[in-house]
Amino acid sequence: MRFSPVARIHSMITFVLVMCGVAGGACLGLLLGGRVTGLLAATAAGLGAGIGSFLSRRHVAAFLRPAPPPAPASAPAPAPVSVAGVSAGVGVTGTGGYAEGIADAVLVSVAVYQAAVFPVTAFGVSEEERVARRGVAYRVCAHEGLPQAVRVSAAAALEAVDQGVDAERAHAAVRALSLAVYDQRAAR
Repeated sequence: MRFSPVARIHSMITFVLVMCGVAGGACLGLLLGGRVTGLLAATAAGLGAGIGSFLSRRHVAAFLRPAPPPAPASAPAPAPVSVAGVSAGVGVTGTGGYAEGIADAVLVSVAVYQAAVFPVTAFGVSEEERVARRGVAYRVCAHEGLPQAVRVSAAAALEAVDQGVDAERAHAAVRALSLAVYDQRAAR
């Protein structure tokens, strides 16, 4: 019986996690209470890692599954899909989970950059850290898989934060970005 590459990868990951759990539990148990405690901790850690891996197999398989090939240019665009009365268009920005992940990363990077521009304490963030956070925010916001609505909202938020004058305006722009990310997730 041949297993798919995704199943084999998940099996290898499971094996490594269980073995690391057993080794870590044994070491911790030996340090804390001796041989019996080490054996019990190794068994508990191995079982916990194995059960957790078994319960997450669908998520891991969905993550490892290759993306579907792109449609040929001459094919018509797919029609919007309606689920429970919510119409969600299938666009060229990528699959739902991938686009949601990128949108979440954009929100986090812009929020971290906002925290660097408007720190809680007067000297809480150095200039080098502020420049580094700005660079990360711009790189993440320039990702090609980002949905258009989130891209526009992120550009507005970056502009408001870049000005660095009005904290309320920047906060409102980041809040609008947060709502755009939420709408992207809810449309799915």
